[in-house]
Amino acid sequence: MKIALDALGGDFGAKPNVLGALKAAKELKLEVILVGNEAVLREELKTLGYADLPKNISIVHAPQTIDMGAEPAKECRSKKNASIVVCANLVRRGQADAFVSAGHSGAAMVAALFGMGRIKGVQRPAIATPMPTYKGVSLLLDGGANADCKPIHLLQFAVMGSAYMQKVFDIPAPSVGILSIGEEETKGNFLVKHTIPHMREIGVNFKGTVEGRDVNTGDTDVIVCDGFVGNIVLKMAEGLAKTMIQMIKREIKKRPLAVLGALLAKGAFKAVKNHTNPDCYGGAPLVGVNGVAIISHGKSNDFAIFNAIKTAARLVEKDFIGDIAAKMAALKPTFEAIEKEIHQEEA
Repeated sequence: MKIALDALGGDFGAKPNVLGALKAAKELKLEVILVGNEAVLREELKTLGYADLPKNISIVHAPQTIDMGAEPAKECRSKKNASIVVCANLVRRGQADAFVSAGHSGAAMVAALFGMGRIKGVQRPAIATPMPTYKGVSLLLDGGANADCKPIHLLQFAVMGSAYMQKVFDIPAPSVGILSIGEEETKGNFLVKHTIPHMREIGVNFKGTVEGRDVNTGDTDVIVCDGFVGNIVLKMAEGLAKTMIQMIKREIKKRPLAVLGALLAKGAFKAVKNHTNPDCYGGAPLVGVNGVAIISHGKSNDFAIFNAIKTAARLVEKDFIGDIAAKMAALKPTFEAIEKEIHQEEA
């Protein structure tokens, strides 16, 4: 199996990407294709003690990079030799089985769409983000790919999110909820109220609405929402976690006895930190595109890159794309009927 890696993507340059790739090649026994400026990558490998290319590591030269401040679609169209674009094209041509990038997330999504296209029947791909919870992990989608959505999009997110939790986390019948402002199904905006009635028609294990306070309880395996709301939830959760840690540290330092207590509780603190560490998941899959694509955080370290490659390989092994394609084909008449009914309601 071959995984293409945007080897210069992310905030920290080549080093974490190369280290993650080396670990994956050695431990997972798969080939990693480093995509980026060859001279830079060879120099990084040399710095790490590899004068020659290590086993299961190859390089595809991609001299261009995506401007972080530019419009992603324009950049991907004009820079055919940008590393993210090359990664997606390697998958499209069958020269790689999946790609991973910690670079510009918008560009990664655009490159995947341009290079690999959508799975037939999928109207909008979504960023499916693993969320640490009290009970384990839940999947939130969309995490930011689609600011505005229609009910049909959320229904398809539910199907794809369920398939992901089945394949990656081995949950036979993942529970599905829709993010809303109350437990009652009569509450919510137009999108929520017009999506809920149809959730029970698409074969997912629909459990009802999920309020914001319940996102991290772990009672629901898959939580669907539009990308505008989803991205706010993710960023707020990330900011709250950092703030809470800072507040706890500040208050402990004020109290000598608390410092002693913190030392005694060090193991517990470490366990919580490990459980909530996003690096354990490596990144968020872009579900709905016709190929496996993992979008990693810009601040990914080598551990995160390794786990992103590991997740990509698992999705390939489990034929995640084939599973989604089959589900979309089977549900085509249902989706068409639902769209027609909702259109009549809107009229």
